[in-house]
Amino acid sequence: MMQCVDLFCGCGGMSLGFQQAGIDIVAAVDHWDKAVDIYKKNFQHPCYLHDLRDEIGCLEIISQYSPDMIIGGPPCQDFSSAGKRDESLGRADLTYHFSNILLAYRPKWFVMENVARIKKSRILNDIIRELIEANYGLSQIVLDASYYGVPQARKRFFLIGELNGKHSQLNPILESKRSKKPMTVKEYLGDSLQLEYYYRHPRNYSRRGIFSINEPSPTVRGVNRPVPKGYSKHHGDPANAKLDQIRPLTTIERSYIQTFPKQFQFEGTKTSLEQMIGNAVPVNLAQFVASAILEYIGLGDYQKYSQTLFDLAPFTSQTIKI
Repeated sequence: MMQCVDLFCGCGGMSLGFQQAGIDIVAAVDHWDKAVDIYKKNFQHPCYLHDLRDEIGCLEIISQYSPDMIIGGPPCQDFSSAGKRDESLGRADLTYHFSNILLAYRPKWFVMENVARIKKSRILNDIIRELIEANYGLSQIVLDASYYGVPQARKRFFLIGELNGKHSQLNPILESKRSKKPMTVKEYLGDSLQLEYYYRHPRNYSRRGIFSINEPSPTVRGVNRPVPKGYSKHHGDPANAKLDQIRPLTTIERSYIQTFPKQFQFEGTKTSLEQMIGNAVPVNLAQFVASAILEYIGLGDYQKYSQTLFDLAPFTSQTIKI
């Protein structure tokens, strides 16, 4: 079984997806204590509270486990459309640290996840050049999670590297397994939310704020606000949605939209949990990417996996208790 270390693991969405695909996550690292606490509640392997800017210390942790693969999602706020889009703020530098750790350790495989806008960044061009010089074959792709078993229109960039491999080898597999239509909230959760419409606070009031369960959820972000007093319906809001019956999704409901299973344990303040859930890689999307890698190297039964993933609706006949 391929062994893997997860850097910038957060509360564990990417770890859980890779683990469910059949990859052995042997250790994880993050610098946010609250996320590490949640991670430790849900996984048996060690999770280290460590600043990944300390590359030498991080390499010492990794070297204890001799993994075949390193995965991670460096913080994306400086690339994100929801952030300031300013690479000079410092958080984007963590992408360089992630790349430096890869280049120093040289795993057989790596996977880096980020927002789609990173494709326009100088940093991505820099690290791609360095990784190619280090003889990594790279596959890069933007995936819309709603076409890969997640009831959420969330576009994410993946950079997948194989040491001594060829470029773009994973792209045909990743693209061929895309479903024909996006997954809706109702298809995944059934009627368990006991509502038809819900509120997601828009970034600005030129955008709608009310959504139907008969469409994919908009991107789950790190904030979750109530319906403002005096909210006026946007022209894009469903015409038959009644404002007095609209509420935002709860924290736990939002974790389900990120495809965390019901048994995943979340404890802590609402603010912290909303942020770590919003920052997480959707579990099913991570499982899809990991399974595509295993199919490519001949270790996975991907056809069996793809049939079960896209038919998955774990809450259809159950009521969620909040």
